[in-house]
Amino acid sequence: MRRAAIDWPDRRPFAGRAGPIRFLAVSDSRDPGLEHGDVRAMVGPIDGILGCGDLPPTWLGYLADALRVPTVYVRGNHDRGDAWTLGSPHAPAWLQTGHVAQLAGISIGGLEWPGLDDRGNRRQPERAWRPALRLAAWALVRRFRRRGGPLLVISHAPPLGLGDAESDPYHVGFPAYRWLVDRLRPPLWLHGHTTTASVAKLVTTAGPTTLINVTGAVLVELRPSAPADQAPGQGG
Repeated sequence: MRRAAIDWPDRRPFAGRAGPIRFLAVSDSRDPGLEHGDVRAMVGPIDGILGCGDLPPTWLGYLADALRVPTVYVRGNHDRGDAWTLGSPHAPAWLQTGHVAQLAGISIGGLEWPGLDDRGNRRQPERAWRPALRLAAWALVRRFRRRGGPLLVISHAPPLGLGDAESDPYHVGFPAYRWLVDRLRPPLWLHGHTTTASVAKLVTTAGPTTLINVTGAVLVELRPSAPADQAPGQGG
């Protein structure tokens, strides 16, 4: 299982904690190791599961039950049909696209595959703009009210030019998401959709944003950034 450590610029969610905030991020492909109790024990305590789409509700429900943690996830382009339109007893409701949930004190913004419930399953990048603008507006209101706190974004498809497969038209990222990266500059953006074999890197950066293709499973640790007046490695 891959692991990633991210410096989180808002120290408030870590108040009273002895260690990092830990999320298990999953997408597209089931990690068979998580079916075994000894592997799950090696993962250690986590604060929640983040899903980036294209996983069956039975798998999401299994992980939530086995790890006994809350789950926040978005739907991918294959997450359609009766198991989704009629609701599933196996997994909690998905995060509506363009909306925000709270998990372990972290704000999670979700972006599902645009037009998922339309007939067919075609790529519609123009429909990614409305939920992207909704998240941008949410952040603007928070800033105006001085409530602060950065956003962790989970999406199914990646932003344009950041972790996407430029040679495959169906797996090219969305311009709306790239605009959102540049506008919000979130510390962390998690996505799936792009196969691991079609890209040179599974982790990319854009300014202060780290973008991770979490296909399979990635253990993500958020660690509080050192105060601006404190050099790394001193105190804290």
